[in-house]
Amino acid sequence: MKDYKKKDIAKKGIVKKEIKDKEPIVKEIREDLIEGRNAVIEALKSDRTIESLLIAKGDMTGSIEKILAMAKEKKIVIKEVDRKKLDSMSSTGAHQGVIAVVTPYKYFHIEDILKYAEDKNEKPFILILDEIEDPHNLGSIIRTAETCGVHGIIIPKRRNVGITPTVYKTSAGAIEYMKIAKVSNINSVIDELKEKGLWIYGADMDGSEYCFKGDFDGSVALVIGSEGKGISKLTKAKCDMLFKIPMVGNITSLNASVAASIMMYEVLKQKIQNK
Repeated sequence: MKDYKKKDIAKKGIVKKEIKDKEPIVKEIREDLIEGRNAVIEALKSDRTIESLLIAKGDMTGSIEKILAMAKEKKIVIKEVDRKKLDSMSSTGAHQGVIAVVTPYKYFHIEDILKYAEDKNEKPFILILDEIEDPHNLGSIIRTAETCGVHGIIIPKRRNVGITPTVYKTSAGAIEYMKIAKVSNINSVIDELKEKGLWIYGADMDGSEYCFKGDFDGSVALVIGSEGKGISKLTKAKCDMLFKIPMVGNITSLNASVAASIMMYEVLKQKIQNK
Protein backbone atom coordinates (compact mmCIF):
# COMPACT_ATOMS: atom_id res chain seq x y z
CA MET A 1 0.00 0.00 0.00
CA LYS A 2 1.26 3.47 -0.90
CA ASP A 3 2.53 5.57 2.03
CA TYR A 4 0.54 8.73 2.70
CA LYS A 5 1.38 11.78 4.72
CA LYS A 6 -1.08 12.82 7.44
CA LYS A 7 -2.47 15.70 5.35
CA ASP A 8 -3.00 13.37 2.37
CA ILE A 9 -4.89 10.98 4.59
CA ALA A 10 -7.17 13.79 5.67
CA LYS A 11 -7.72 14.91 2.06
CA LYS A 12 -8.46 11.51 0.57
CA GLY A 13 -10.61 10.42 3.49
CA ILE A 14 -8.47 7.40 4.15
CA VAL A 15 -9.21 5.99 7.60
CA LYS A 16 -6.25 4.61 9.51
CA LYS A 17 -7.17 1.21 10.98
CA GLU A 18 -6.37 0.93 14.66
CA ILE A 19 -5.74 -2.38 16.38
CA LYS A 20 -7.72 -2.37 19.57
CA ASP A 21 -6.49 -4.22 22.61
CA LYS A 22 -8.38 -7.44 23.03
CA GLU A 23 -10.55 -7.56 26.10
CA PRO A 24 -9.42 -10.20 28.62
CA ILE A 25 -11.35 -13.42 28.42
CA VAL A 26 -13.29 -13.94 31.62
CA LYS A 27 -13.80 -17.62 32.39
CA GLU A 28 -17.19 -18.46 33.85
CA ILE A 29 -16.89 -19.73 37.41
CA ARG A 30 -19.13 -22.76 37.64
CA GLU A 31 -20.62 -24.00 40.89
CA ASP A 32 -21.39 -27.44 39.49
CA LEU A 33 -17.80 -28.71 39.33
CA ILE A 34 -15.58 -30.36 41.92
CA GLU A 35 -11.88 -30.59 41.06
CA GLY A 36 -9.01 -32.57 42.50
CA ARG A 37 -8.67 -36.12 43.81
CA ASN A 38 -9.23 -35.56 47.54
CA ALA A 39 -12.17 -33.22 46.94
CA VAL A 40 -13.82 -35.71 44.57
CA ILE A 41 -13.27 -38.57 47.05
CA GLU A 42 -15.04 -36.58 49.80
CA ALA A 43 -17.90 -35.82 47.41
CA LEU A 44 -18.23 -39.53 46.60
CA LYS A 45 -18.33 -40.35 50.33
CA SER A 46 -21.18 -37.88 50.88
CA ASP A 47 -24.77 -37.82 49.67
CA ARG A 48 -23.93 -35.21 47.02
CA THR A 49 -25.56 -35.91 43.65
CA ILE A 50 -22.79 -36.50 41.09
CA GLU A 51 -23.99 -36.35 37.49
CA SER A 52 -20.78 -37.68 35.94
CA LEU A 53 -17.07 -38.13 36.50
CA LEU A 54 -14.50 -36.89 33.98
CA ILE A 55 -11.15 -38.67 34.08
CA ALA A 56 -8.08 -37.75 32.01
CA LYS A 57 -7.23 -40.46 29.46
CA GLY A 58 -4.35 -42.65 30.57
CA ASP A 59 -4.40 -41.35 34.16
CA MET A 60 -5.60 -44.46 35.99
CA THR A 61 -3.06 -44.88 38.77
CA GLY A 62 -2.87 -44.04 42.47
CA SER A 63 -5.96 -42.54 44.10
CA ILE A 64 -7.72 -42.46 40.71
CA GLU A 65 -8.25 -46.21 41.13
CA LYS A 66 -10.04 -45.56 44.42
CA ILE A 67 -12.19 -42.86 42.79
CA LEU A 68 -13.15 -45.18 39.93
CA ALA A 69 -14.08 -47.99 42.33
CA MET A 70 -16.26 -45.67 44.42
CA ALA A 71 -17.92 -44.20 41.32
CA LYS A 72 -18.67 -47.65 39.87
CA GLU A 73 -20.16 -48.77 43.18
CA LYS A 74 -22.50 -45.75 43.09
CA LYS A 75 -23.23 -46.36 39.39
CA ILE A 76 -21.97 -42.91 38.40
CA VAL A 77 -21.29 -42.25 34.72
CA ILE A 78 -17.52 -42.21 34.08
CA LYS A 79 -16.12 -40.48 30.99
CA GLU A 80 -12.51 -40.63 29.81
CA VAL A 81 -11.61 -37.31 28.21
CA ASP A 82 -8.54 -35.56 26.88
CA ARG A 83 -6.60 -33.72 29.60
CA LYS A 84 -6.95 -30.52 27.56
CA LYS A 85 -10.71 -30.67 28.07
CA LEU A 86 -10.22 -30.79 31.84
CA ASP A 87 -7.74 -27.91 31.59
CA SER A 88 -10.32 -25.79 29.75
CA MET A 89 -13.02 -26.58 32.33
CA SER A 90 -10.84 -26.11 35.40
CA SER A 91 -10.96 -22.88 37.38
CA THR A 92 -8.40 -24.03 39.97
CA GLY A 93 -5.68 -25.04 37.52
CA ALA A 94 -5.10 -28.14 39.66
CA HIS A 95 -7.73 -30.71 38.73
CA GLN A 96 -5.22 -33.61 39.09
CA GLY A 97 -6.84 -35.45 36.20
CA VAL A 98 -10.36 -35.63 37.63
CA ILE A 99 -13.43 -33.39 37.67
CA ALA A 100 -16.86 -34.31 39.02
CA VAL A 101 -19.93 -32.69 37.51
CA VAL A 102 -22.42 -32.24 40.35
CA THR A 103 -25.63 -30.49 41.21
CA PRO A 104 -24.70 -26.98 42.46
CA TYR A 105 -24.27 -26.58 46.22
CA LYS A 106 -27.61 -26.34 47.99
CA TYR A 107 -27.50 -23.55 50.53
CA PHE A 108 -29.21 -23.97 53.89
CA HIS A 109 -31.44 -21.69 55.98
CA ILE A 110 -30.57 -20.19 59.38
CA GLU A 111 -33.21 -22.49 60.93
CA ASP A 112 -31.36 -25.53 59.53
CA ILE A 113 -28.16 -24.48 61.29
CA LEU A 114 -29.88 -23.86 64.63
CA LYS A 115 -31.80 -27.14 64.35
CA TYR A 116 -28.54 -28.99 63.66
CA ALA A 117 -27.03 -27.63 66.91
CA GLU A 118 -30.21 -28.53 68.79
CA ASP A 119 -30.21 -32.09 67.44
CA LYS A 120 -26.62 -32.51 68.64
CA ASN A 121 -27.65 -31.14 72.04
CA GLU A 122 -25.02 -28.41 71.68
CA LYS A 123 -25.08 -24.64 72.05
CA PRO A 124 -25.03 -22.98 68.61
CA PHE A 125 -21.60 -22.09 67.28
CA ILE A 126 -21.95 -20.05 64.10
CA LEU A 127 -19.57 -18.17 61.83
CA ILE A 128 -20.69 -14.98 60.05
CA LEU A 129 -18.48 -13.86 57.15
CA ASP A 130 -18.66 -10.23 56.11
CA GLU A 131 -17.74 -10.01 52.40
CA ILE A 132 -14.99 -12.62 52.03
CA GLU A 133 -14.09 -12.38 48.34
CA ASP A 134 -11.04 -14.66 48.08
CA PRO A 135 -12.14 -18.26 47.36
CA HIS A 136 -8.97 -19.64 48.95
CA ASN A 137 -9.77 -17.82 52.18
CA LEU A 138 -13.36 -19.09 52.19
CA GLY A 139 -12.23 -22.66 51.50
CA SER A 140 -9.68 -22.52 54.33
CA ILE A 141 -12.24 -21.06 56.72
CA ILE A 142 -14.73 -23.83 55.90
CA ARG A 143 -12.06 -26.49 56.47
CA THR A 144 -11.13 -25.09 59.89
CA ALA A 145 -14.78 -24.51 60.83
CA GLU A 146 -15.57 -28.18 60.23
CA THR A 147 -12.71 -29.30 62.47
CA CYS A 148 -13.73 -26.84 65.22
CA GLY A 149 -17.34 -28.01 65.46
CA VAL A 150 -18.96 -24.95 63.87
CA HIS A 151 -22.62 -25.74 63.18
CA GLY A 152 -22.95 -23.43 60.21
CA ILE A 153 -21.56 -20.49 58.25
CA ILE A 154 -23.52 -17.44 57.12
CA ILE A 155 -22.41 -15.44 54.07
CA PRO A 156 -24.01 -12.47 52.27
CA LYS A 157 -25.47 -12.87 48.77
CA ARG A 158 -23.59 -9.82 47.50
CA ARG A 159 -19.85 -9.13 47.50
CA ASN A 160 -18.97 -12.57 48.85
CA VAL A 161 -17.58 -15.53 46.96
CA GLY A 162 -19.94 -18.52 46.66
CA ILE A 163 -19.16 -22.24 46.57
CA THR A 164 -16.85 -22.40 43.56
CA PRO A 165 -14.49 -25.26 42.57
CA THR A 166 -11.59 -23.35 44.17
CA VAL A 167 -13.52 -23.03 47.43
CA TYR A 168 -14.41 -26.70 47.34
CA LYS A 169 -10.84 -27.82 46.63
CA THR A 170 -9.31 -25.53 49.27
CA SER A 171 -11.76 -26.83 51.86
CA ALA A 172 -10.44 -30.36 51.14
CA GLY A 173 -14.02 -31.60 50.90
CA ALA A 174 -15.04 -30.17 54.29
CA ILE A 175 -17.86 -28.34 52.54
CA GLU A 176 -19.76 -31.62 52.34
CA TYR A 177 -20.09 -31.53 56.14
CA MET A 178 -20.75 -27.82 56.62
CA LYS A 179 -24.12 -26.03 56.46
CA ILE A 180 -23.76 -22.71 54.67
CA ALA A 181 -26.56 -20.13 54.49
CA LYS A 182 -26.53 -17.28 51.98
CA VAL A 183 -28.55 -14.27 53.19
CA SER A 184 -29.60 -10.90 51.79
CA ASN A 185 -28.82 -8.87 54.91
CA ILE A 186 -26.27 -9.94 57.52
CA ASN A 187 -27.33 -7.26 60.01
CA SER A 188 -30.94 -8.49 60.01
CA VAL A 189 -29.67 -12.02 60.63
CA ILE A 190 -27.57 -10.79 63.56
CA ASP A 191 -30.72 -9.28 65.11
CA GLU A 192 -32.51 -12.59 64.57
CA LEU A 193 -29.71 -14.57 66.22
CA LYS A 194 -29.64 -12.19 69.19
CA GLU A 195 -33.35 -12.79 69.72
CA LYS A 196 -32.58 -16.52 69.84
CA GLY A 197 -30.04 -15.99 72.62
CA LEU A 198 -26.76 -15.92 70.69
CA TRP A 199 -23.92 -13.57 71.59
CA ILE A 200 -22.33 -11.86 68.60
CA TYR A 201 -18.57 -11.38 68.80
CA GLY A 202 -16.47 -9.66 66.15
CA ALA A 203 -12.78 -10.17 65.37
CA ASP A 204 -11.29 -6.69 65.03
CA MET A 205 -7.81 -5.25 65.52
CA ASP A 206 -9.36 -2.40 67.52
CA GLY A 207 -11.18 -4.75 69.90
CA SER A 208 -11.34 -3.82 73.57
CA GLU A 209 -10.13 -7.24 74.81
CA TYR A 210 -7.80 -9.99 73.62
CA CYS A 211 -9.60 -13.07 72.27
CA PHE A 212 -8.22 -15.32 75.05
CA LYS A 213 -10.08 -13.19 77.62
CA GLY A 214 -13.49 -13.72 76.02
CA ASP A 215 -16.21 -15.96 77.44
CA PHE A 216 -17.21 -18.12 74.46
CA ASP A 217 -18.79 -21.06 76.27
CA GLY A 218 -22.40 -20.12 75.48
CA SER A 219 -24.29 -19.72 72.20
CA VAL A 220 -21.85 -17.88 69.98
CA ALA A 221 -21.67 -16.29 66.54
CA LEU A 222 -18.26 -15.03 65.41
CA VAL A 223 -18.08 -12.25 62.80
CA ILE A 224 -15.05 -12.24 60.50
CA GLY A 225 -14.49 -9.25 58.21
CA SER A 226 -13.25 -9.02 54.63
CA GLU A 227 -9.60 -9.30 53.59
CA GLY A 228 -9.09 -5.58 53.12
CA LYS A 229 -11.79 -3.62 54.95
CA GLY A 230 -12.48 -5.84 57.92
CA ILE A 231 -15.98 -5.83 59.44
CA SER A 232 -18.22 -3.12 58.00
CA LYS A 233 -19.09 -0.21 60.29
CA LEU A 234 -22.77 -1.09 60.72
CA THR A 235 -22.08 -4.78 61.35
CA LYS A 236 -19.36 -3.88 63.84
CA ALA A 237 -21.89 -1.76 65.76
CA LYS A 238 -24.21 -4.79 65.91
CA CYS A 239 -21.60 -6.94 67.70
CA ASP A 240 -21.97 -7.39 71.45
CA MET A 241 -18.20 -7.17 71.80
CA LEU A 242 -15.08 -6.89 69.64
CA PHE A 243 -12.01 -9.01 70.35
CA LYS A 244 -8.48 -8.52 69.05
CA ILE A 245 -5.82 -11.14 68.39
CA PRO A 246 -2.44 -10.65 70.11
CA MET A 247 0.28 -9.57 67.65
CA VAL A 248 3.80 -8.41 68.51
CA GLY A 249 5.51 -8.36 65.10
CA ASN A 250 5.85 -5.63 62.51
CA ILE A 251 2.85 -6.83 60.52
CA THR A 252 -0.32 -5.46 62.10
CA SER A 253 -2.96 -7.55 60.33
CA LEU A 254 -3.72 -11.18 59.58
CA ASN A 255 -5.14 -13.03 56.62
CA ALA A 256 -8.92 -13.46 57.07
CA SER A 257 -8.71 -17.26 57.20
CA VAL A 258 -5.88 -17.16 59.77
CA ALA A 259 -7.78 -14.70 61.99
CA ALA A 260 -10.91 -16.84 61.72
CA SER A 261 -8.92 -19.96 62.66
CA ILE A 262 -7.44 -18.37 65.77
CA MET A 263 -10.87 -17.20 66.93
CA MET A 264 -12.55 -20.53 66.22
CA TYR A 265 -9.94 -22.51 68.10
CA GLU A 266 -10.30 -20.19 71.09
CA VAL A 267 -14.03 -20.97 71.15
CA LEU A 268 -13.36 -24.70 70.75
CA LYS A 269 -10.76 -24.66 73.54
CA GLN A 270 -13.21 -23.10 75.99
CA LYS A 271 -16.01 -25.47 75.04
CA ILE A 272 -13.70 -28.46 75.65
CA GLN A 273 -12.43 -27.07 78.96
CA ASN A 274 -15.95 -26.41 80.24
CA LYS A 275 -17.39 -29.82 79.40
